[in-house]
Amino acid sequence: MQEQLDIRRKAAEKVTIIGAVLDTVLGILKILIGIVANSTALVADGIHSLSDLVTDFMVVIVLRLSHKAPDENHPWGHARFETVGTVALGVILVGVGGVMAYDSLQLLFSEQPAVLPSWPALIVAALSIVSKEWIFQYTFKVGKRLDSDLIIANAWHSRTDALSSIVVLLAVAGAMAGIWWLDALAAVLVALMVGKIGWDLVAKSITELVDTALPEEKVTKLREQVLGVDGVLNVHSFKSRRMGSQSLLEMHLQVAPHLSAAEGHFIGDNVVCQLQSRFDDISHIIFHIDTYDDEEFHDEVFCPVMPTRPEVSQHLDAIISRILGDNPDYELILYYHPECIDLDIKASEQFHQLMLHTGLTARELQERLREQLAGLNWFRTLHLWLPPR
Repeated sequence: MQEQLDIRRKAAEKVTIIGAVLDTVLGILKILIGIVANSTALVADGIHSLSDLVTDFMVVIVLRLSHKAPDENHPWGHARFETVGTVALGVILVGVGGVMAYDSLQLLFSEQPAVLPSWPALIVAALSIVSKEWIFQYTFKVGKRLDSDLIIANAWHSRTDALSSIVVLLAVAGAMAGIWWLDALAAVLVALMVGKIGWDLVAKSITELVDTALPEEKVTKLREQVLGVDGVLNVHSFKSRRMGSQSLLEMHLQVAPHLSAAEGHFIGDNVVCQLQSRFDDISHIIFHIDTYDDEEFHDEVFCPVMPTRPEVSQHLDAIISRILGDNPDYELILYYHPECIDLDIKASEQFHQLMLHTGLTARELQERLREQLAGLNWFRTLHLWLPPR
């Protein structure tokens, strides 16, 4: 799992660094041409591009934090850092949208028409639109492939730069056509879209931070996969949540009541292997093996009031000693249910010899043991097994 996370981190860092280089080149170019072409809008757009460098560096830092291996302080891993980073980027997008909307509304209601920039500003704005749209498509595709909300958020942040360049382009074209207010109106609409994108990212990340379950259709597929594993009779108490790009699951697996603990755990391990081989986003799976359906007891604190093995053995030893006149060796197997216990006694050779000495058959001894235990409220049934002859 850690090897996969390292591969994912390197792929995410690569696309982020490419975007950072592009932001640097475009930012410097816009500022220089904006000064030469007397375009304050292009200069502001260049500053916006350079501001993207801050978020690019933040993304790289968050990626390195979120893909670190689990440690003593973070036993579940560090994927939540990616979620927190996505929230921060979403807030930045909302802020950028708000500032763009404020400035554009001021310009829209201003009595002074916008200053006409010269033609180089038009060319650089068009170049910025093409470049930033390309990096958006590239980054967004990588984000989807890696299932990283942080990379997707950074992709949308790159698109805000393209959108602001569209505003500059419209400002020039609008002024040339005599419609000086067109750029301001377009900027307001763009700002609203940028703010909506940021809000959606924040809302999605917050649902993850409060441990919202996976989508119902995904949970249905997971449950079907579990029920298809040989030995699983039922699955209940199924819990799921997201942690960055990873999914975490908890579940109760019901198996046949008379399986050994080792076999039950083997079935659980098989469930984990099959889930992780089919769904590569699953990192941690916690399973609890049940020999009965205990779901009805989950709404209350359920503490079974039943005797432990030493207490059960003490009862049996006393009864066997009274019947056989001695206390021979035997193997006791307990099958606990919510309100009762089933007992299996595997007799030793010594045990069998005492039975022969007293003239009791296995059926007779079994019935006498059942009669002696019948008064105990936790007892349900008992089976006696003789050694092979």
